[in-house]
Formats: sequence, structure tokens, C-alpha cells
Amino acid sequence: MTVISLGTPHIRMRPAPEIDRPQSPFLIDKFGRRAVDLRVSLTDRCNLRCSYCMPADGLDWMPDSDRLTDTEIVRLVGIAVRQLGIRDVRFTGGEPLLRRGLESIVALVAKLRPRPRISLSTNGIGLAPRARRLAAAGLDRVNVSLDTLRPDRYLRITRRDRLFDVLAGLAAAKAAGLYPVKLNTVLLRGVNDDEAPSLLAFAMAEGYELRFIEQMPLDAQHNWDRTTMVEARETLRNLRAHFRLTANSKARGSAPAEVWLVDGGPGKVGVIASVTHPFCGDCNRTRLTADGQLRSCLFSDTETDLRSLLRRGCDDDEIARLWRTPCGPRLPDTVSTRQAFCSPAGR
Repeated sequence: MTVISLGTPHIRMRPAPEIDRPQSPFLIDKFGRRAVDLRVSLTDRCNLRCSYCMPADGLDWMPDSDRLTDTEIVRLVGIAVRQLGIRDVRFTGGEPLLRRGLESIVALVAKLRPRPRISLSTNGIGLAPRARRLAAAGLDRVNVSLDTLRPDRYLRITRRDRLFDVLAGLAAAKAAGLYPVKLNTVLLRGVNDDEAPSLLAFAMAEGYELRFIEQMPLDAQHNWDRTTMVEARETLRNLRAHFRLTANSKARGSAPAEVWLVDGGPGKVGVIASVTHPFCGDCNRTRLTADGQLRSCLFSDTETDLRSLLRRGCDDDEIARLWRTPCGPRLPDTVSTRQAFCSPAGR
């Protein structure tokens, strides 16, 4: 496990209240936060090689036998929804569209009661021919990564010439009713940081919701450098030179994005200051990796092996009990300079 130190300010943590977590039917951590949002990685594989995420080559993918089967995924999601109070399920990767059984997984999760909201985080490649099928299966909405509108820059950032496919996927998602279609953009200094206004203009024209996300230390090669990260305040300053931004009066709650109305609305833009202003204090997420490991925090170095419980024949109640127990290692109010981020290495 490689440790990456962040240059974030140190903020005092609040004391943890006494909570008998295993006695609660829900996922409540030692800081009193309840997890209602489950992120499920369907694969560690990806068909892009984004420079801020992974090297151009030389990656070792997990063996197929280590990856959860479709049936195992649906069973674990069912436990989370029926017994642990999960209300939102987001399928991620790697690239989740590389999962051949994705439509079937979505359809089975959509049949759960109470029915969770189901979303997908994708790079958009391969979305165009599958958007309608996914919507018919029960997918509610999509988040699509789009860091640039220029083909040459897209090739530089992702090492693949596939911008046209992503734009086609966005249009198909909108046509299929996967609303709202959200765009996730990472700005890199000296690469695409001048495109913030044009990306917002594009999103406004097409009816998409755009969110700018500060670059986080998630790269597999551990080359994250804060000097290349464009801070949220810089992005807002750049946008304000072209648009009138008004703070959204709606309570942010556990959402990571600070939302601004654009030119009076109804269009809006979100800015996620994941490094300069972490939102750990309001986190409501829990994560399941492609090989069945439970993570209570994206940057936690602690995992709980749910796959082995499934394959040993444990029943749903046993799995639910264990799932509740490790809901403690999540980070408290924020991350400090003396706390390290541990790259999840493709999780």
C-alpha cells in the first residue's frame, strides 16, 4: 500500500459519540454518520488510460475467478438494500460498461424492494448502443467523465481517440431519459484548465449537469502532484469571468458538490473540492470492490472480505452483521496533513 501525503490544512476532528453500531440495523459509523449510498465496482478493467488515473501499459488485472459473479453482486446489493438501509446504488469500475452482464444486474437490482435509485459512473465509451437497454432495465441516470471538448486533448489525457464515442453516448443517454445526465470533469493545470467556461457552455446548451472535481491522488502509478491540481476556487474564478454564479439555496446535505445557479438558473454547475475542502464529515457512502472487498472509505487501507463469506455459504444475516461492524474506519470530519491518503489501486 503506497502512502501519499496531502498538502491539505490540518483541521481538528470532533470527538466520536458512543454508538453501539452492531446493534443498529443500519450502517452507522463511530462518528454517527449513516451510509445510505452503496458504490459497487463491477470490474477493475478500463478501456481508457487516463494520465491522472493509470499508466499507459503494464497493468495487471485481477483474475476472473477473483471477481464477483453477477449473482454474487445482486445478492450483496440485496442485503444492503433490504437489511442495511441502502437507498442509492451506483455502479462504477474501472469501466462498468465492460461488464457484459450489466443490463441483467441492473434489472435484478431494480426489482429489489424497497427499490433503490440506480446510477452508473462511466467514461461513456460504449454507452450509445446500450443506453436504451439500460434505461429499460431500470437504470435511472448516468455520470459521464468528460475532461475536454477537443479531440487532441482527449487523446492526450486518455491516450485513446474516442471523444466522438463519448459525445454520442451522452446524446443517447439523454434520449433514453437517463436524466439528469451528469458530466464529471477533472481539470489539469496546463492541459485543459482553460476549458472550464466552454465545458459549462456546452453542458448548458445540451441540458447536462456539469461538476468540476479537484484531481485526487488515485493514480495507480502514484505520481499525483498537487501543483498540477486546479483548485475549486480557481475554477470558480474562471467561470465567474464568463457567467453569473449564484449560490444554490438548496441544502447541500451529504452531496459532495457545492452547487451554483448559472445566470440565474435553471442551469447549474457543481464544484467538488475533494482535496482543498474535503466533505468527509457528511459522507454517506460505503464501497464494494470488484473482488468483493468492503471499504468504508475510498481512501481506507482496511478492507473486509465479503466474497469469502459468500463462497463459504454464510447466510444473509451473517453477512449483514459483519457488514455493519466495519462501518467505523471511515475518516472523520476531514483529512489532514498528518493523515495519509492510501491509493485504492484500481478499486
